[in-house]
Amino acid sequence: MISEVEHPARTRSRLRWLLPALIAVAWLIFGGFSGPYAGKLSQVTENDSSSFLPASAEATEVGELQKQFSSSSVIPAIVVAERPSGLTEADKRFLTDRTSSSRIVPAPQSDAGAQVIVLLDATNDPGDGVEALRDALARDTPDGLKVLVTGPAAQVADLKEAFGGIDGLLLLVAGAVVALILIIVYRSPLLPLLVLLSAVFALGTASLAVYLLADHDVLALNGQSQGILFILVFGAATDYALLMISRYREELRTTDDARSALRTAWRSTIEPIAASAGTVILGVLCLLFSDLNSNKGLGPVAAIGIGAAFLTTITFLPAVLALCGRNAFWPFRPAVAPPKEETGGLWGRVSGWISRAPRTVWIVTTVVLLAGGAFLPQLKASGTAQSDVFLTPVDSVAGQEVLSRYFPGGSGSPTVIITPAGQAQAVTTLARVPGVSDVRQSAGPDGKPAEAGGLAKIDAVLADPPDSDAAVATVQRIREAVHAVDGTKVGGPTATLLDTRETSEHDRMIIIPIVLVVIFLVLALLLRSLLAPLLLIGTVVLSFAATMGVSALVFNHVFDFPGADPVVPLFGFVFLVALGIDYNIFLMTRVREEAGRIGTRDGTLRGLRVTGGVITSAGVVLAATFAALAVLPILFLAQLAFIVAFGVLLDTLLVRSLLVPALAVDVGRKIWWPSKLAKTGRE
Repeated sequence: MISEVEHPARTRSRLRWLLPALIAVAWLIFGGFSGPYAGKLSQVTENDSSSFLPASAEATEVGELQKQFSSSSVIPAIVVAERPSGLTEADKRFLTDRTSSSRIVPAPQSDAGAQVIVLLDATNDPGDGVEALRDALARDTPDGLKVLVTGPAAQVADLKEAFGGIDGLLLLVAGAVVALILIIVYRSPLLPLLVLLSAVFALGTASLAVYLLADHDVLALNGQSQGILFILVFGAATDYALLMISRYREELRTTDDARSALRTAWRSTIEPIAASAGTVILGVLCLLFSDLNSNKGLGPVAAIGIGAAFLTTITFLPAVLALCGRNAFWPFRPAVAPPKEETGGLWGRVSGWISRAPRTVWIVTTVVLLAGGAFLPQLKASGTAQSDVFLTPVDSVAGQEVLSRYFPGGSGSPTVIITPAGQAQAVTTLARVPGVSDVRQSAGPDGKPAEAGGLAKIDAVLADPPDSDAAVATVQRIREAVHAVDGTKVGGPTATLLDTRETSEHDRMIIIPIVLVVIFLVLALLLRSLLAPLLLIGTVVLSFAATMGVSALVFNHVFDFPGADPVVPLFGFVFLVALGIDYNIFLMTRVREEAGRIGTRDGTLRGLRVTGGVITSAGVVLAATFAALAVLPILFLAQLAFIVAFGVLLDTLLVRSLLVPALAVDVGRKIWWPSKLAKTGRE
């Protein structure tokens, strides 16, 4: 017979196991449903740069006006053929048969090249049309004939193929890197599995939400945003897990009750993890102030990813840790041991250096960061040619090179000018600026000049490839010339590239100050101080400048990159400042906790010693996961991978380990001004 005392105790014991088990099972079921959506995101991505411009952009307005001149929406693919000894009649018949077109345009100065413009339905995926065209041209190609597909449609197709590795290769590399680091850190086979499972559930949750929003046109998703989402979720989920598990292991050494240790760890880390997640979420949401739809889309995509990582860390991970108890750390289970001050080891030595000469430490580290930042002006971020986007050989780039040997570079991708019909002749004359090969009014189906709604459409063929800097400069000259006629607008592929660059530069000037203000407010609320947030933001901005300076040296002299898109510094700033502040939050929340008990100086040194290992591990994990972006052969992602990986390591190993604690020790309790801790706390 069970006594009245035993029954409630047994009931509570069952509930202690039942609730974590229910949470874990619920996540397993939901993860099985949401997981496949990570592989479906590519179905709702858009990689056409024209769709990223705001409606107010001149190129966008021209695109809308063009619809009046055609009842169908098309995108050109350019088939270019080359035979150095001269094209044969068999070559021409082959091109006619394979492209279903008789409009073969021979090179004006040589019989060795020809082009065929194939108009593909833009309402369908251009990648599918280009793939079918390339397959047709690859069958029974005459010996000695080189045939390639280039043009706007081919560039979209090649981007789609380049991003095709996101679902498989990127996740595999990121998962393998995280697993290896976790095994080294914990020397346990089970714990890394639990952390990775938490990250996978977070990715599935984020992917489901992003898929639904993108599918209903609530946000714009491109391949770059998709890749960043995958990496950000893996990195953030692992970082948050490391912080909670580290505190859990610390508490297990003080009590036999694993559940009690887990509750204490959860309560102690929920605030810094929530503050960290909130900081990053608010930071990336500042991208909503961007005029570029691609940037606006990345803001909520990244925010959803961070939110999902936070959710799994505070629900699924504690549930499985509660079920596993100390066995999660097998074979090195933490045992209860008398408390001892951690004065030895690496972080004991580092805290000793800071304790003895805090001012010297922060001055020296500041000088090192300033030296790196001195190279910032060497960063070439005014934009690159579309062909430079790819880091591996692709047909669209090779085809453009062949096309440029025989035709004006802008053949097949003309700059479009829309003007009042009565001004067509005058505008045609004005548009003949240096860099323009040919200008003529578009003809309608009847062969007469095309007019619609009182407007005329003029095509300007550029002498240089449409994605080159020279072509962009030509479009600027065209606009300066034809804007003298009221109501005249200039669009087309090159104008789209120009407007995208200018909008990116404008975004950078607007968003960076907003990010700084938002993060300052978050830190002020978290640390209940005004001086500490200013110092922390100053250190992270200094770290960002040093990172970009070093990146400029590496990009220019090691990797020999042709330049960078204007959005690269913006994304680098948003992620480095938001993520760099993370580690300062992890450190300073613990320092504030300790300062209330033992004073600011000793609290800072103890906070550094007890968090040094876990924050360094978190930084290495995040840097390694972002470095995995480099496996995708896209210039933008390779540059962002280096910037964030290097910057996170710099924040982790130099800023958070030396600069911030040295400043805190040197400033003393005044760092908490104007809170009570600055007045009544111990130095």
